Amino acid sequence: MSGRTMRRQVLLCIWVFSLGWAHGQVSYSIPEEMATGSLVGNIAQDLGLDVKRLKSGKARVYTGDSAEHIELNKERGVLLIKDRIDREALCGETTPCALHFQMILEHPMEFYTVVVEIGDVNDNPPTFERSEMRYEISESALVGARFVLENAIDEDAGVNGLHSYTLKPTDNFSLKTPVRGGGNKNVEMVLHKSLDREKEDRVVLTLVAMDGGEPQLSGTMQIVVTVLDANDNAPVCSQPEYRATVPEDAPIGTVLTRVSATDADEGVNGNIMYTITKLGQTGVFNINREDGAITLQGSLDYEKRKHYEINVQASDQGGLSEACKVIVEVLDVNDNKPSINIMSSSNRISEDVKPGTVVTMMNIQDPDSNESGRVLCILNEHIPFSITKTSNNFFSVVTDSDLDRERASEYNISITCCDEGVPSLSSSVTLTLHISDVNDNAPVFERSSYEAYIVENNTPGLSIFTVKATDADWNQNARVSYILEDSSVNGVPVSSYLSVSADSGVIHAVRSFDYEHIKDFHLCVKAQDGGSPPLSSNVTVKITIQDQNDNAPQVLYPVQTSSSVVAEMVPRSADAGYLVTKVVAVDVDSGQNAWLSYKLQKATDRALFEVGLQNGEIRTIRQVTDKDAVKQRLTVVVEDNGQPSRSATVNVNVAVADSFPEVLSEFTDFTHDKEYNDNLTFYLVLALAVVSFLFITCLVVIMSVKIYRWRQSRILYHSSLPVIPYYPPRYSDTLGTGTLQHVYNYEVCRTTDSRKSDCKFGRAGSQNVLIMDPSCTGTMQRIQNEKNILDEPDSPVEVRALLF
Repeated sequence: MSGRTMRRQVLLCIWVFSLGWAHGQVSYSIPEEMATGSLVGNIAQDLGLDVKRLKSGKARVYTGDSAEHIELNKERGVLLIKDRIDREALCGETTPCALHFQMILEHPMEFYTVVVEIGDVNDNPPTFERSEMRYEISESALVGARFVLENAIDEDAGVNGLHSYTLKPTDNFSLKTPVRGGGNKNVEMVLHKSLDREKEDRVVLTLVAMDGGEPQLSGTMQIVVTVLDANDNAPVCSQPEYRATVPEDAPIGTVLTRVSATDADEGVNGNIMYTITKLGQTGVFNINREDGAITLQGSLDYEKRKHYEINVQASDQGGLSEACKVIVEVLDVNDNKPSINIMSSSNRISEDVKPGTVVTMMNIQDPDSNESGRVLCILNEHIPFSITKTSNNFFSVVTDSDLDRERASEYNISITCCDEGVPSLSSSVTLTLHISDVNDNAPVFERSSYEAYIVENNTPGLSIFTVKATDADWNQNARVSYILEDSSVNGVPVSSYLSVSADSGVIHAVRSFDYEHIKDFHLCVKAQDGGSPPLSSNVTVKITIQDQNDNAPQVLYPVQTSSSVVAEMVPRSADAGYLVTKVVAVDVDSGQNAWLSYKLQKATDRALFEVGLQNGEIRTIRQVTDKDAVKQRLTVVVEDNGQPSRSATVNVNVAVADSFPEVLSEFTDFTHDKEYNDNLTFYLVLALAVVSFLFITCLVVIMSVKIYRWRQSRILYHSSLPVIPYYPPRYSDTLGTGTLQHVYNYEVCRTTDSRKSDCKFGRAGSQNVLIMDPSCTGTMQRIQNEKNILDEPDSPVEVRALLF
């Protein structure tokens, strides 16, 4: 394309705004009527942008409400002709003619203003609105009379517009183009030779209008002159140019101005008629043919057209006319609301964005002028956003404080734009902005610590307690899992005792608990959310084991053995309330499960002894008499206070005697009873097993026994007898406690032959008990107490006699 028809100018101005996004301007110049797909310019190169940036930024062309004539090729980074551009249809008479649009980028948001100036090409020939004009000219018309012709219209501009006129033939008329106010040219046909109706009553002329383009185009109109007689004066306008102003909202019928012309002729030749010669303006304005009043008959719009030029022709009845011009200026009124155009908007934004982040870019248009076209935009109150003006007609909504999705998950941003006209007009738009969640909240337990209780001997897997934590975040970030922290209880991992459900927080027992082994312990539960990275918090749970009555009382004293019998000695001089002994028992349970009570279940003589309900002390009820049996057996039941209660029994053997020899005769009976009770089953089985063998071995056994006894008697008779010391108590109750103050030492010799037994008194000694060993055939030995409590002679000790 030649340099005359296509000229490109690139002007690039880039500056950085406080919001961190760039704005620049590029200008191009192209001719109209370029083919679709023609290159306008390489915008990527002219702006210094990479083609990849156009793709990643989703570059697009924003033209507002106007049609898109230019499109962006993101692959090449160039602007192309999208639709045919007709300068005349686009701009009309306005010069220069230009397309204004923006190129928008995202991530980050940027926009650039692009101006494409449309150059004119000579594609429109001059045209006349009428193909023929008719005049009736009197033959008396004077040489030099002027006749206004219709101006040709050429929609092209500049050199391609209307350039000149020619008139053919030129026998009677010549053509003049006087310049009127405003630089406009009128076409006038001037009579340079008088008409002669008798020679020629009808003259046909051709008016040719030519433009200045290459190639040159032209248009023609035929002028038919009818020669009349007598009228030799043309109307004269009072002024060549009239001016009027009218507001754009003026009602139809409003009188704008009045055109006045005079004619020196009289009669019908002096009657003047007024017409508007430019037929395209008759749809908006009307003129009264008789009085020349110009009225409004159509609607005006200041934003579309600001002024009008009306050509008025004043004609008399003889065909003479005069032309004048009426210039109408349209005054702007505030009749347009601001137009809010969303250029780019985000419907979702993360709650951790920094203040100043752009969420919406808008273009606000108000076609009114002056104050009526100045726009101020505001947002609804109590939201963390603000609106700023970035450049002329462009606004941005940005965050002005930190966001918190847990406080507000979405915002309805109402944008209201008002102009400064009187009265002010406004427009509003509401944008919904969702706040995306960020994992910025750790789970929070309902309590700062927990305490749970479980009864011992529970079933493994039993649900004990539930911990609960909540997370203020959303979705996956609020999904809480529960984890048992590593710790130990008495050196055993806590996971061996308890487990926690990861989803529900339910704590289960892994094993059965024993209160007597462990009474309470602590564990730590962690609540962790599903965010990335995850956040967590801990809570301490105290587990308290509650006691059950699962242990029976245990009797510590008197000790029950299968090989010996314990006997308590009570002197026959004992008074009522004498302390015989005390049953000592314990219960490893706790609380009321360990509260013990003592009851006398059986007794040889119930009228002689009683047991303390709370302390287990066995005391005499009455004075001991000589009639009371030496051997007394008491059965004491020890019960706890549990539900149901548990119990234990103990047998207490009591010997009622004043001296040890008196007691000694009863030893065998105690032993036989005990051995009988313990070995009854054994003897029955043994008897059944050997019954068949007894008859055969009877004689052998009898002979062996006789020989054995004979040898035993000789050995005892010829050897010294073993001496068994014995320390009988003094039967005096010291301070009412049953403790004996002194003991006496006896040496007793017993043989199978009671006649050879011997007994002698010894000195006082330490505490001793008498034990009869069944393997010693009735021989008693002294067993020293392990504690050896008394180191000094004559020390008070408590003595119990063990009789076998």
